[in-house]
Amino acid sequence: MDPALEVQSDPQELMPRKRPTQERSRRKFDALLNASRELLVDVGFESFTCEEVAARADVPIGTLYQFFANKYVIVCELNRQDLVGVQQELETFNGEVPSLDWLRFLNSFVDHMAGLWTSDPSRREVWLAMQSTPSTRATGVIHEKALAEQISLMLAPLTPHTPRERRTMMAEVLVHVVYSMLNFSVQDGQSHADAVSELKRLMVAYLLVAEKEARTTE
Repeated sequence: MDPALEVQSDPQELMPRKRPTQERSRRKFDALLNASRELLVDVGFESFTCEEVAARADVPIGTLYQFFANKYVIVCELNRQDLVGVQQELETFNGEVPSLDWLRFLNSFVDHMAGLWTSDPSRREVWLAMQSTPSTRATGVIHEKALAEQISLMLAPLTPHTPRERRTMMAEVLVHVVYSMLNFSVQDGQSHADAVSELKRLMVAYLLVAEKEARTTE
């Protein structure tokens, strides 16, 4: 059985065998990831194969396996790539909390994130693929925790008297809700605008309650 399909007692993050250090290798690595996104959108994860990825990227299959052990590692790298992009966007949000404008900025940030999900259908396909096996799900949890750690630090000024463990849990809840709602918003037959509006209401209400609780404990 493929190790990615097994339930592990101590889950490890699925990662590439190596990352490119030279420009030529980096171009091949990026070409493989770009082809993987296109293939996911075209055929879904069940029909996704390493052979087709290599063919679309015009890269030898042996080169693909130098970087990736299997398709599960590829999709985890795509998820990590998406995560890095979100973390970079969050850096522009950092410092806005707890200013008076943080609600307005939060609204703009959610709009930006929602735009990414509608303009790039591969994001939902990557998210769905991450739910496919115990190892990919475990890697997804690791990725979400990394994002939640960043958000927890951003929430500290808003909730200065909240215990660190609770703030961490709040951040993990926010990350899970945002990803779930954004993927819900792009389902067939779903009103994207309505789903995003509800996401904003959920996040604002949650953070306003947290801010109020923090003030009452001062």
